[in-house]
Amino acid sequence: MSTTQLPPFSTATGADVRVRFCPSPTGTPHVGLIRTALFNWAYARHTGGKLVFRIEDTDAARDSEESYEQLIDALTWLRIDWDEGVNVGGPHAPYRQSQRGDIYLEIIEKLKASGHLYESFSTAEEIDARNEANGRAKQLGYDNFDRGLTDADRERYRSEGRLPALRLRVPDSELSFDDLVRGPITFPAGSFVDFVVVRPNGAPLYTFVNPVDDALMGITHVLRGEDLLSSTPRQIALYDALVDIGVTTFIPRFGHMPYVMGEGNKKLSKRDPESNLFHHRDRGFIPEGLVNYLALLGWSLTHDRDVFSIDELVAAFDIVDVNPNPARFDLKKAESINGDHIRLLAVDDFAARVVPYLVDAGILSLPVPDAQLATLREAAPLVQERMALLGEAPAMLGFLFQQAHAIDYQPDALASLPENTGVILAAAVGALELIEETNFTHDRIKDDLAAALIGGLGLKPRIAYGPLRVALSGRKISPPLFESMQILGKPETVARLVRLAEHRAEPGSGSGSASASGSEV
Repeated sequence: MSTTQLPPFSTATGADVRVRFCPSPTGTPHVGLIRTALFNWAYARHTGGKLVFRIEDTDAARDSEESYEQLIDALTWLRIDWDEGVNVGGPHAPYRQSQRGDIYLEIIEKLKASGHLYESFSTAEEIDARNEANGRAKQLGYDNFDRGLTDADRERYRSEGRLPALRLRVPDSELSFDDLVRGPITFPAGSFVDFVVVRPNGAPLYTFVNPVDDALMGITHVLRGEDLLSSTPRQIALYDALVDIGVTTFIPRFGHMPYVMGEGNKKLSKRDPESNLFHHRDRGFIPEGLVNYLALLGWSLTHDRDVFSIDELVAAFDIVDVNPNPARFDLKKAESINGDHIRLLAVDDFAARVVPYLVDAGILSLPVPDAQLATLREAAPLVQERMALLGEAPAMLGFLFQQAHAIDYQPDALASLPENTGVILAAAVGALELIEETNFTHDRIKDDLAAALIGGLGLKPRIAYGPLRVALSGRKISPPLFESMQILGKPETVARLVRLAEHRAEPGSGSGSASASGSEV
């Protein structure tokens, strides 16, 4: 089988590289879509080329301004910027498909005049009937019948009130290209037929306007999802025609990135919570962590290192290194990597990023008073090492911004208290009362409580300090105990110990079943 002599594919390198991100504004940004944006951005920044961001918004029934704004929000939050496109401008404006109608009409007329587009009047029923009559499988679809229509045929169809679609006359031989991710790919002759590019109502289809925009904007590398691979021969066929009429001089290189899979190795659906980019932001992912993890969905910096900076990603990224195999979105791994990036933040930066989550939880109010900001800055190092998500901040830090009377004891925390909790709390209060407020530091607190509880009562640390954690935070787990007491100060710390003792003494409060001789922690 012969191969059509195609125009040359792009040989652009370095600053001549031009990639694009061209989503349809439908629904909330999907992590797979944003992964595509990230890889295009990383390739442009790695090569020194340009990223064009345009919007494919000709489907009025599905497109929305809300979704468009969400796309802008998502890219801006992740610090994925672009060199040309919406909100930036550039030499190929406008960058919204809905505003480029006149441009498409001009190209359509040139392709009709050159014979690359022809009128097709066949209905779906007629195509099926011909296929059946010719012993041709229905799923093969259109049979290129209208290529041979005469002027008289076309006039007869028009007299019947039919309006023609426009189809591209595709090469009759196989088409081959070298996929940047998957290697050489060949589509045999007959695997794709003349396809509709303009509806009977005159509206051009996505299969037409997308390659036309790429050609007009000088896109050299089309990096997109694996699900679009089957449309690539049609795009190449259209490029062949566009080169012939002088719209461009080359075909872009194609690279098809792997599917992002969810649970059960199924393609990650828009219905899966993990697919919603903003779901991850709301839970407390930071841009550095999420970008790092999204980059791992098909690519890696080295075989033994998963955590890296955005600058390291840019320095190392090459589309030819992307793995063609499906990538699974592993939420636990994503959270772990996010936690690694949280720990890399400067303490002041971390504290500032935590504020919105504390405000959303009703713990702080804007503007945050200086005293509360000082408390947060002092507490930040205590929890920064323990958090995987910023959304964990309210549970970890909320107790520091409450008064003793407002502490809400969690049921599992109360159930963990040993029978001698009252004795422990009394001994702790006695020890803390003897410390001067000016010396109420975590080292002094630790030493004096150890002397009173471990030395004096003969308790092991888990039993000695468990009730104190519950008294301070209402939870079994809290930031480091002695440092938390220092931040709260002596009066508030003592008040919380006294309140838990009083709560335990109330009728019906119950008592824990833990033994006073629990194991060391």
